[in-house]
Amino acid sequence: MGEERTDQLMGTDAAVENDRDRTKQLEEEGEIAADYLEELLDIADLDGDIDLDSRHGRAAVEIVADDDEGLRPLVGRDGEVLEALQELTRLAVQARTGERSRLMLDVAGFRAARREELTRLAEQAVAQVRESGEEVELEPLNAFERKVVHDVVAASGLVSDSRGVEPERYVVVRPAPHGD
Repeated sequence: MGEERTDQLMGTDAAVENDRDRTKQLEEEGEIAADYLEELLDIADLDGDIDLDSRHGRAAVEIVADDDEGLRPLVGRDGEVLEALQELTRLAVQARTGERSRLMLDVAGFRAARREELTRLAEQAVAQVRESGEEVELEPLNAFERKVVHDVVAASGLVSDSRGVEPERYVVVRPAPHGD
């Protein structure tokens, strides 16, 4: 029994060590991203501060400013510039670490506001599917937006999947299949 307990503790120690390593990796990704983005802000002569965090197992980086309007060029129409900037930042991190990064970038709260909007949209689709029993197709969404919708639908107990080809890929919300 004592040997089994020792194995459990060693397993726990390994898990804790693994968590520490992952946290350290996310902090490193955030720092590299912050350096890259601060340089970009200097070049573009934009005022902004970089906030670092980790959420859902990813480095989370946000550019904030007292005047968010000054950062709008980094968001672009429907977040298109933000998407491109996120990919460039991920590449900068990968160039330094040798590892693919899944960091999430937000500028001036754009993604946070969009997440709230998408949550409401997904909740409406869930309600419609529950009422009608029929699947509901949403408008085309980017990968970030589809993930938000899929998470809300899964939490509701319904099912969703993505269909179509980029940039016209969209989410379909449908009733959960009945158990056997």
